[in-house]
Amino acid sequence: MPPRFPAVVWVLSLTEPLGLYIHIPFCKQKCNYCDFYSVAVDSKTKRDYVTALQREIKQWGDKLGRPIDTVYFGGGTPSLLAEFLPEIMEKVKSSFKVLEGAEITMEMNPGDNAEYVLNFALKSGVNRLSIGAQSGDNEELKILGRRHTAEETAQTVRIARALGFNNISLDIMLGLPSSTPESLKKSLDFVTNLNPEHISAYILKIEENTLFHNIYDTLNLPDEDKTADQYLQMCEYLENKGYEHYEISNFCKKGLMSRHNLKYWELEEYLGVGPAAHSFVEGKRFFYRRNLADFINGSSPVSDGMGGTEEEKIMLSLRLNKGLEIEFNPRLRLKCDLLEKNGLLKLYGNRIVLTDKGMLLSNSIITEILECFI
Repeated sequence: MPPRFPAVVWVLSLTEPLGLYIHIPFCKQKCNYCDFYSVAVDSKTKRDYVTALQREIKQWGDKLGRPIDTVYFGGGTPSLLAEFLPEIMEKVKSSFKVLEGAEITMEMNPGDNAEYVLNFALKSGVNRLSIGAQSGDNEELKILGRRHTAEETAQTVRIARALGFNNISLDIMLGLPSSTPESLKKSLDFVTNLNPEHISAYILKIEENTLFHNIYDTLNLPDEDKTADQYLQMCEYLENKGYEHYEISNFCKKGLMSRHNLKYWELEEYLGVGPAAHSFVEGKRFFYRRNLADFINGSSPVSDGMGGTEEEKIMLSLRLNKGLEIEFNPRLRLKCDLLEKNGLLKLYGNRIVLTDKGMLLSNSIITEILECFI
């Protein structure tokens, strides 16, 4: 049986810049909902990890010889390695050509000795912050297991502004235990009053190996319909505040998308370094195992097959507000006409764009579209 799609639509260009993701797998404590790879840390482990990062960054720089136009320090809690950020970035710059105007992002938690952390970020060339606010309600923050308060979020943003940071993203969460339209509006008011350039908004998902998974029956979560209502409430609120809804979970002021994350959704190439970090380079996907000791000891990445297929393009493009441009067959045209009548997408010639309501159901819509090519 022939494949449903052309094998690969991605085209290699050795001159195109890469994005570089650097994973910092350390946390002071695990949040109640989080299943990202992270571990506790001590001084020796920090030093050993930074040395391992520098080794891998140099090896990849020597191998690839490609420029870099985005760097993203994610976690975990990258701010726990604040004092090491300058030397990590020095290794990046000596191993790769970092292009002028590169976007360099650091994730951080509110509080956490913000001025100390942010001064090291400045020395490292960080020009974009992603701050894990999560909620503007202190009771919700306690339920989530966050160590900060809403007041500490506001103070962290004030300190960042005073130091000159002019590209700040704040994370918030939807569908939280005991949440209501009123509590969501409180968080949205709080976040937008801080005037960030970018907002990422995620629906709470209960993952295995988390405290929330273990106490699921006690959580008093809003049902699926109420969570959907919260999502649509948030979309309308942020769009009315002038934020562009450019990706399912992301909103920005004009032109201030996350350039690094756009690489994932637009099938551009990126290199990930650190345990659990994923890459897409030269048409291949690969990742480092979720094991800190293995990474420090020099374990090689694991192959995850080829990337850049037409199927991936369809799935990722439909996450974005610019949508998917595609050649219609009769089945696809019929399906899209029906979905448009139901308010789930809009058609602009050969371009398919999901509505806010459609983005809520994106997984099922994407499946229906893919089935039109079988």
